[in-house]
Amino acid sequence: MSSLPRTVAAPFTVRAPGRVNLIGEHTDYNDGFVLPMAIDRHVAIHVRPRHDRLVILRSGRDPRAVTLDLASAIEPVPRHWSNYPAGVIVGYQRHGYGIPGFDAEISATLPAGGGLSSSAALEVATATAIETLCGRSLPPDEKALLCQQAEHEFAGVPCGIMDQFAVCFGQAGHAIQLDCRSRQIVPVPIDGAVRVLVIDSGVRHSLVDGEYAARRRQCETAARLLGVRSLRDVGPADWARGGPLLPAIERARVGHVLSENDRVIAFAAALGRRDWPAAGRLMRESHESLRRDYEVSCRELDLIVEAAGGVPGVHGCRMTGGGFGGSVVALIDRSRTGAILPAVAESCRAALGREPSMFVTSAAGGPEVRATGG
Repeated sequence: MSSLPRTVAAPFTVRAPGRVNLIGEHTDYNDGFVLPMAIDRHVAIHVRPRHDRLVILRSGRDPRAVTLDLASAIEPVPRHWSNYPAGVIVGYQRHGYGIPGFDAEISATLPAGGGLSSSAALEVATATAIETLCGRSLPPDEKALLCQQAEHEFAGVPCGIMDQFAVCFGQAGHAIQLDCRSRQIVPVPIDGAVRVLVIDSGVRHSLVDGEYAARRRQCETAARLLGVRSLRDVGPADWARGGPLLPAIERARVGHVLSENDRVIAFAAALGRRDWPAAGRLMRESHESLRRDYEVSCRELDLIVEAAGGVPGVHGCRMTGGGFGGSVVALIDRSRTGAILPAVAESCRAALGREPSMFVTSAAGGPEVRATGG
């Protein structure tokens, strides 16, 4: 982010990208590996400073404005979108930021609940707005962790670090291979021969509904039974010795996490050597593992993966995001995009009985601030 003025009097707009995870699902909260990329769809907040201690939040998806009083304790509201910015505001207050009042008009080109991390984009956009207003910034990793904590505390979603890190560290033309234990980031170039296609299933998930938290608890139980701190520490000997003794559900969950970590490393290597058949095979294996062992897919996602995966020029596809709905991500041959899109639309229409919305995207940069008119 560019240098910030000490006092901001003029309106400005913050944009924070969504993200699509190419591979590495439900591994982040197990200290594993993920390979997301920021995308060219975003959440935007148009900010107008106020002369009082109120924050007025307005969203194009909700006609009712939300008012937060910065001079009073801010508490979460059950199952409400305002929890995401409210939690971030509280996080910065705890860091000693003297946040002034402001009006925030929120808009998005990201579908909410589509598995593209609209919540993390809203959190990071709010964080960037606060930093701009206050003229001081946290390091990007601390900013991402603050946003993650806001989601835990205010939205009730025990998410890992992937979404917020992907949004904060987005790099044009690159995915990022993130080690969720060390937080080491390795940029992975995405060759111009391929593009990323996102297909929205139209099934809206809510990770607050309990299934996401249940998967996390199952992994924690399995780690405890295996005698390790997290599933990242399970080696081949541990798995051979302790895996057969685990309850069936925990055994299946661990099987996915261990194999998915291996797939992330192999997928990054396949991108590097431009081995599209290998990359596609790994995506298909990932989806099957998420469907069978982690049980976070749904009928619509499975139908789209099968339908789109059979179209010539589609190297591979899989569900992306937390699951239970959301989107499918596909790696496609860029030179054949014009033929692939109508073929995927027709194939999915035949499978679903309707044509899903979809878009082609590229790897984008992280949050940005632009001066705007009144």
